[in-house]
Amino acid sequence: MALLAGGAWWVWWRDTGPAEADEATTRTVQASLTTMEKSVSGTGTLTPTVKESVSFAVSGTVTSVDVAVGDTVTEGQRLATVDTLELEADLLDAKASLVSAQATLANAQDDDDGSEVAQAQIDAAAAQVDVAQARDDDASEAMGDATLVAPAAGLVTSVDLEVGDVVSGSGSSGDPGGSSGGPSDSSTASSAQLVIVGTQEWQVTTSVDESDVALIEVGDQVEMTSDDLTETLFGVVGEIGLVSSTSTGVASFPVTVDVTLPTQTLHDGVSVDVEIIYERRTDVLTVPALAVTRADDGTSQVTKVADDGTTQTVTVETGETSGSTVEITSGLSEGDSVVLQTFSVGGNRDGGDSTFPGLGGQPGELPDFGGGQMPMPPSGDLGGMFGGGGPSNG
Repeated sequence: MALLAGGAWWVWWRDTGPAEADEATTRTVQASLTTMEKSVSGTGTLTPTVKESVSFAVSGTVTSVDVAVGDTVTEGQRLATVDTLELEADLLDAKASLVSAQATLANAQDDDDGSEVAQAQIDAAAAQVDVAQARDDDASEAMGDATLVAPAAGLVTSVDLEVGDVVSGSGSSGDPGGSSGGPSDSSTASSAQLVIVGTQEWQVTTSVDESDVALIEVGDQVEMTSDDLTETLFGVVGEIGLVSSTSTGVASFPVTVDVTLPTQTLHDGVSVDVEIIYERRTDVLTVPALAVTRADDGTSQVTKVADDGTTQTVTVETGETSGSTVEITSGLSEGDSVVLQTFSVGGNRDGGDSTFPGLGGQPGELPDFGGGQMPMPPSGDLGGMFGGGGPSNG
């Protein structure tokens, strides 16, 4: 049975066969510079930043549909039209009313004798001009709305219009949330006459537990991967929500990630694994954790190999651990060679040799466990194999 504690191995066994010689073997590794990261993980879904739900703002009969699903459109491009007979009639009537109101105002001003009655007639006529002007503006706008245009560049993903359809005006030709407030609401999109999805700007929304949200901030780099993507996506944290939600008793906060410069074709709804990197240190000096042992005085040490092959026990200070490597903050330099030791133990249960990583203590020394008893560090702390900020249990 083998128990890994603090990056070193403790081994317990009973002899089951004839005693054989124990053979220590070593290999040399070099201290090297690497990048150490701390991150928060999550999952999310790719969503286009631009997702416009577009419908006619006026009523009428559809006279043309100029795009189909899959077409790429530019901002302002014509999408469809409705007949303008009634709209033209309304516009002409509005203009006639405006001309009449302006004439009435002009007459009232000409007849102004300075009396209060004359001034009241002028004020009333001016108000009628304002009303008529507003009606004319609305009629002119309605004529413009008879041609439906793309509010943003993108890909047409839905077309629910055919020539001859009679449409009822929605009062607005597009969903304002699609371009300025993020993706449109799904219920709005499902009832839209056309849907346009942007292909250049994308977002991912994920959630971060309350215990981790304080670690991240807007601008942190994000890496996203998925089986449906050909390469890693990169992004930055764009927004951290202030209102949490609770699931299975754990509160979490929404985090919006802005995807940066995608070089591959992306699709709405793809699930991605998200890594928010809140700390990254480059050129960190590391060695394999198993190259570090603990001296009797509690300090960490390694066996350093000189160019001529001689060895020397060197005291080192350790920092953080990442996977199977440990940071060395002092005592070694890049390129220094250190000993990583293993042991071939004779007389195992299968009659062959078993090789175990370094057992701690002095290099090359195989501790005598005696009678199958596993030696324990003081107070039974199996994790205390390293001094300072050495490797964690794992």
